[in-house]
Amino acid sequence: MGIEGVYRTDVPRAMKPMAAVSPKPVDQKERRMFSHVMIGSNDLNASKKFYDAVLGAIGIPPGVTDEKGRIFYRSPTGVFAVTKPINGAPATGGNGGTIGFAVSDPTRVDAWHTAGVANGGTTCEDPPGVRQGGMGKMYLAYLRDPSGNKLCALHRMS
Repeated sequence: MGIEGVYRTDVPRAMKPMAAVSPKPVDQKERRMFSHVMIGSNDLNASKKFYDAVLGAIGIPPGVTDEKGRIFYRSPTGVFAVTKPINGAPATGGNGGTIGFAVSDPTRVDAWHTAGVANGGTTCEDPPGVRQGGMGKMYLAYLRDPSGNKLCALHRMS
């Protein structure tokens, strides 16, 4: 379905989505949705141990801590970061939110999950395995990090 299939005729014009206009085609190598994702943590040492393990299991180098204590994990397609909240309030896991990591194969999904549980994470949802749905066949695993953030490792099989 194209963008035209998203329009509704029973809502005011101001509420209808606008079609994206690009002055030139986007190079697929440069196409990405996010520059970075940053989450909060109450214990940066526990988070670094956890994320070094789970992200290392899928080929991401250990995180680098900056002068403000924030931890950054870099990949060719973006940055994942962990920080204490700047407002001083406790970090909390988002209710209804999940951060998904793209993984190259089911073996790495399993390694990600095993590393997470061994480093302070908690398994959640169904055990790692194949799911079939509207987005096709996927191999998934879910965890909560030490601060309660919900994470997913996902390999698209078809």
